[in-house]
Amino acid sequence: MKITLSFEKTISSDLSIMVDVLRASTTITAALDTFDEIIPCFSKKEAFEIKKSKPGVLAGERNGKKIEGFDVGNSPQAIKNYKFNENEFKRLILTTTNGTRALKNMKSKVLIGSLINAKSVAKRAIELSNNHIDVVMAGRKGKFAIEDFIASGEILFWILQILTKEHKITEKAQSAVLARYDYDNIKKAFYNSYSGSKLIEIGYKEDVDYCLKKNITENVAIYHEGILKSL
Repeated sequence: MKITLSFEKTISSDLSIMVDVLRASTTITAALDTFDEIIPCFSKKEAFEIKKSKPGVLAGERNGKKIEGFDVGNSPQAIKNYKFNENEFKRLILTTTNGTRALKNMKSKVLIGSLINAKSVAKRAIELSNNHIDVVMAGRKGKFAIEDFIASGEILFWILQILTKEHKITEKAQSAVLARYDYDNIKKAFYNSYSGSKLIEIGYKEDVDYCLKKNITENVAIYHEGILKSL
């Protein structure tokens, strides 16, 4: 088994785990408690177009803030606790700055990973992979994001804990595993990161706190033919 860590684009044609921990991958994972399916899209215009033929709840953000005209932003807790109208479909149409964009060109099987489901996504990745698991950091507008590196390290840690077959892990992936051990420093890194500090500034500290929780759900989303559903 080959285990790698990549940035933005996967290098595996077998199985990839997309990580955008603040907040898209956490939101998608939490949304599975409430929604039957999630359609990730890549622009506001596309989201409105999809809703015309596939009724659902519009969710999304740009630069952390809820998009005007949408039902809800990209808050994992708000989406998890969303109250449906009587005739609403349990379908979420989601667009975000980084995470949904990272899904666009992946050619492998794709799972969604975060801290809240790190152990579960690692377990399912091992079950579904043939020979190569690539954990893919979404980053921020083409730039490295420390929180995605740390969350990827948590997932990689659990892959190594659960894996029974012979494996080869890259040094980049090993370094991410080492970064997951000091939880006090991890929290500081999340709060002080560009994305974390921005979210706190605009009133979403509770979301950052939620995204820092480890292994609180067994939800794992798989991306297939443009739709995310629970495994």
